[in-house]
Amino acid sequence: MDLAMSEAETIDRPETEPTGEEGTPPGPGGKPRSLWTDAWHQLRRNPVFIVSSLLILFLVLIAIWPQLLTDTDPLRCDLGKSQQGSEPGHPFGFDTQGCDVYARTVHGARASITVGIAATLGAALLGSLLGGLAGFFGGWSDALLSRTADVFFGIPVVLGGLVFLSVVTSTTVWPVVGFIVLLGWPQIARIARGSVITSKQHDYVQAARSLGAGSPRLLLRHVAPNAVAPVIVVATIALGTYIALEATLSFLGVGLRPPTVSWGIDISNAAPQIRNAPHMLLWPAGALSVTVLAFIMLGDAVRDALDPKLR
Repeated sequence: MDLAMSEAETIDRPETEPTGEEGTPPGPGGKPRSLWTDAWHQLRRNPVFIVSSLLILFLVLIAIWPQLLTDTDPLRCDLGKSQQGSEPGHPFGFDTQGCDVYARTVHGARASITVGIAATLGAALLGSLLGGLAGFFGGWSDALLSRTADVFFGIPVVLGGLVFLSVVTSTTVWPVVGFIVLLGWPQIARIARGSVITSKQHDYVQAARSLGAGSPRLLLRHVAPNAVAPVIVVATIALGTYIALEATLSFLGVGLRPPTVSWGIDISNAAPQIRNAPHMLLWPAGALSVTVLAFIMLGDAVRDALDPKLR
């Protein structure tokens, strides 16, 4: 009898604790966690996300307040110190014009990060709006978006930058931002379109439609919140790519221009002197590489957290 009672207790006792959606542990009160809550739970335990976030936070801080690291004016130069190496107070040495490489490397973060963030926001907003509307309504708007995106996909990025930016005389970052947005929105539009098409076929969307919900309510309350995750992932990874693109265009002489301080400009000026003064190239190139890597790592971590299939 004791054996029978033990077997009955074993059968009645659940083998595992209840789980939420996608096999994730339930939240407080036994309720399944939402996608965003579960993603944040995954990100907090991901060392790649923590390291990349701290690095990006540091870069954003010095982009806003470069005085935290240096009080030297990056435009103040002394030709008598042209291409000299490091010395007290100037750890990175001097460039061809005698400007402090350390100060220019620190101040160069502002232009690169401003271009990356502004271009990403512009491309994400424009692409999400056009792609979401085309995917939701379909018909001629979907066909027009697809053909328009094909045209922009056929434009080589570097060649397009050489043609578009060569006629611009402004020394601000906004022409570069506008060009990147112009060529960057089709990629995000396609992602948003596909995500919206998938989301609007779910049962809860069809149920809301049958209950009389209009198109604006369906799109804003039911479809968009569940279709935005892929857009965030693509935009986060693209941010690092846009920073590298700005440096490439500045290196070719059609992106940011003096007196703007930019890593791409410094790399372009240092390239002919790489044998005589390699420090002029290594520091801005290293800062650019670390920045791009940090944003790509952040995008990979966000992608892993928002895609349950990768867990």
